[in-house]
Amino acid sequence: MKPLLHPNFKLNGEAFYTAEALKLHANHLFEKGKDDERAIGKFILEWLDGNGFITVKTSGSTGIPKEITLQKEHVFNSAEATVNYFDLKENTKALLCLSSEFIAGKMMLVRAMTAGWNLQIAVPEKNPLENIDGDFDFTAMVPYQVFHSLASLHKVKKLIIGGGAVPWKLEEKLQQISTKVFATYGMTETISHIAVRPLNGTEESFVFSALPKVNFSQIENGCLQIHAPEISEETVITNDVVELLSPTSFKFLGRIDNVINTGGAKVHPETVEEKLSLHINLPFFIASENDEALGERVILIIESEKQLHFENFPDAFLTLTPYEEPKKIYSIPEFHYTETGKIKRADILKELRSI
Repeated sequence: MKPLLHPNFKLNGEAFYTAEALKLHANHLFEKGKDDERAIGKFILEWLDGNGFITVKTSGSTGIPKEITLQKEHVFNSAEATVNYFDLKENTKALLCLSSEFIAGKMMLVRAMTAGWNLQIAVPEKNPLENIDGDFDFTAMVPYQVFHSLASLHKVKKLIIGGGAVPWKLEEKLQQISTKVFATYGMTETISHIAVRPLNGTEESFVFSALPKVNFSQIENGCLQIHAPEISEETVITNDVVELLSPTSFKFLGRIDNVINTGGAKVHPETVEEKLSLHINLPFFIASENDEALGERVILIIESEKQLHFENFPDAFLTLTPYEEPKKIYSIPEFHYTETGKIKRADILKELRSI
């Protein structure tokens, strides 16, 4: 078994020279801490419990959340790959501002514990940097947090974004900051991210590149297959349609289960959403409904108390192809979201169709 705890690991500046000392502290967090601290304490205890595996739950963005088991050796390998890729050696000062109920937050803890980081905890709120003094070498956020933290990102040298697509409008804003920012691709089954793409600076790119010892291929329907023996004994078959550029790089196009077949043309909602994100500031997503002539027609669903119309967004649809253009707009007063902040598309569509 690889070492689960580096002697240089610190949590909020406090050192723990033995696993037993860290367990005592984690137990205190679990029993006396706030909700986010309890989750941190619980996971640290699980990481150090002597078993060869951990149990994690999926986000629930594409279905019912479920629990899966991950081998600790694979989790360690995933953490090591990120540490090496981003050159985050021991004594790295990092910020944990994601919920440790899910894989992204758990992996920040694992990287810190195994690589010997000084990890500071922040409440996983929309602007975790706002009331924190000091600078950080590294942190991970979801797009919602990044959007609300733009004025504070100068406190961070390297930032990875996961948990959802990065809107074009946010990507544009990131060009004006000094922080090196990367979008990540991955899922619970791949133990967090297995590919990254730079979002700003001279390396800015639309291409996802694999982390070390990860390779890609495609199946007949265009979906990505992931070959990563150090983190998964089996090939991971995804529902993500990609343009495969090489065995270690791809462009993300959209999810196969979201593809809209309208008049014989295939439309990826994620592609349309990227284009519209430059012009629509409210939460929204692209979906479809039945159409006698087209089979399916594209629709736009927006979170809004009042009914919105095409004239509310005069420039939004100019960059879309005729097949991509929404044929109708639906306004929903309140969207359903997962615990990690992703829109529950299926639930909203089911509700919409029952009206």
